[in-house]
This record gives sequence, structure tokens and C-alpha cells, in this order.
Amino acid sequence: MKPVLFVTGHAPAYRVGAFARLHERENVEFALFGGRSRHGGASFDGELPFPHRHVSQRQVGSLASSGSYRAVVCPTGGRLAPLASWAGARRARVPLILWTSLWAHPSSAAHALSYLPLRRLYRSADSVVTYGPHVSDYVRARGARNVHVAPQSVDNAFWSSPEVAPPSDPSWPAAAGTRFLFVGRPVKEKGLEVLLGAWRACRLEPSQAALVLVGSGSGAEADSGQPDASREGLFWAGSLAPPALRDAYAACEVLVLPSIPTRTFREPWGLVVNEAMNRRLPVIASDAVGAAAGGLVQDGHNGLVVAAGDVGALAAAIERLSQDPQLRVRLGAAGSHDVLAYSHDAWADGFSGAFASVGVSRAQ
Repeated sequence: MKPVLFVTGHAPAYRVGAFARLHERENVEFALFGGRSRHGGASFDGELPFPHRHVSQRQVGSLASSGSYRAVVCPTGGRLAPLASWAGARRARVPLILWTSLWAHPSSAAHALSYLPLRRLYRSADSVVTYGPHVSDYVRARGARNVHVAPQSVDNAFWSSPEVAPPSDPSWPAAAGTRFLFVGRPVKEKGLEVLLGAWRACRLEPSQAALVLVGSGSGAEADSGQPDASREGLFWAGSLAPPALRDAYAACEVLVLPSIPTRTFREPWGLVVNEAMNRRLPVIASDAVGAAAGGLVQDGHNGLVVAAGDVGALAAAIERLSQDPQLRVRLGAAGSHDVLAYSHDAWADGFSGAFASVGVSRAQ
């Protein structure tokens, strides 16, 4: 059986396990066209465990139309890759499966030009695979049919592993009663300014709580030397490799993901939620986080959901969890159970279902 051509920009470390599962089931070849990535996480070091080739976006069309593949998976990202994938699949007369993360179209002038072509792609794709129900609702409202969900996943075994050690930084806030953790890029849409405003509004003593900030350029370079940082209970950890980040999760009690929508971005998911839940951390997320809109973070069940950009609501959620250790334990336990459904196998199941729906699954 011919392979499926899977066109995407990158194979980051957090995706490699999922891509490998899908190849094992369905015989997939990945065409990686590179370009800008707005997702965080470590890059993958080593040989990718599945067939792949590095191509330019211009090469995607001829590859998809070559007749060497039984179906084509098309991305929404990239200037030329979506159209080239679509055109190539149509020339080869093979099914086109669209993989999409958008649940709000960017509203900048540049992105306005792509709205109608993407809408046509939603309607013309033989099947659509989404990040979650929030994305499925969005694309169905724009004419998509035969929609499937491949739930966002991480390596649950790695993130839940008992092989952790206390953070080695001597200034780690070990004495704080509750440690809140932020993991993200230092960009507006991640809501770091909102979080810092909420944190300062809480006026928690460093002995009561600390806010640990992880991410390259998250403020450590500019603010770690300021004398008020420690008095405010702020600890800038900088960028951490996955094992050290796992240690940080294990040494904290709550994850905060306060993302806000901007003209060019709305958080498609937030895989740090999956990672933290594997460590039994309750999650405070804004309603602009895909993991909340998509159903993983459930208010009052495994976390707290607040309105995006609402400093007061975020401060109230922080204060609530800082004062209620039993609630933290209950929410964290629920999250550690719920995240098990978001596995690499479940992600591959979503794509296999889409392949089966257009008659190209290897199992058929």
C-alpha cells in the first residue's frame, strides 16, 4: 500500500511520539517544509523515527501530485503549503485531509487575505482533523464536513515519571507555601503581563506563595536582578530542558496559563496543561486557552477557568488555590486521570478515523 503524505512545517520533540504512532499504524511519510513556528517546546535531537523529507513549500505540490501517495494531509500553516497540498492531491485524485488548529481566524490585514482561501479549504477537504471540539465547531460553522478530532497529546509516561529531583538552583523558593508555575514564551498572547498584574494584586507574602516563571526571555534577563523580585515572591527560572522542566512541575503546586487573544493569535491548545496534569497539578487557565475551550481543563473539576485578561478574576483564582490545599489535591487528582485520554495513541486514532472515513486506512 502506498504511504500517506503528511505535509507539515516541523517535527518538534513533543510531536515525534505521535507522528511515530501514526506511521506505525498507517505508513505515513512526512514532508517538512520548515518556516516559522509559534509553538514552544524543545527541538528534537536525533534521527526521526519515521520516513520524512525536508522540502520547500514550492516542492509540496509536485510531491503531492506524484501519484506516490494514497492520500495527502494538508496543513493550514505556511504561505504556499496549503494550496500546493490541495492542488497536488486534486491532480493525483487522492483524498485530501486537512489538519487544523484555528478556532478564530487572525484579524490582521495580512491574514484577512487568507480567510476566503481557508474557508474554501474547509469546505472542499474530504476530511478535516482538528485539535479538539472547539476547533471542530469553528470549522463546521464554515462548511467543513467529515470532521474528526485528534486530541492534543504529550508523552504521558515521560511527564508523569517518578524520576524527578529537586530543582538545583540555590535561589529556588523552597520555603514558599504554594508555588505557582508559568511556562511560556515572552509574547503578549501568553498573558504574562496579566499574570504579573494579578500576582501583585494578591499581595501574597513570599512565605505564603511564589510565582515561578519558565521560558526563554520570560523576564529573567531584565528583572532577576531587581531587589523587589524576591520580595514579591517572583522567581525567574529562564529556559529549561524537558527533564529540568519536569522537575519544576514536580516542585510546584499549580500551573497558570493566562493566555489572551490577540489580532494574530489565539492559543490553539497549550500543551503545558497536559504536562502539568501528568504531575497532578491543578490548572488555572483563561477561556482563551484551547485546552479549556476544548474540554480538558474543566472549571471546578480539574482546574479553574477565568475570563481572558481579567486581572481581578485571575487574582481571585490564585488566592483561592493558595489558601485551599485540599482543593488543590482534588483538582490535581482529577486532572491526572483526565489527561490519560490525551495520549499519542488517541491522537493517532483520530487520524486513522479520518483515513478510514475516506477509504484509505491501512486497516481497511
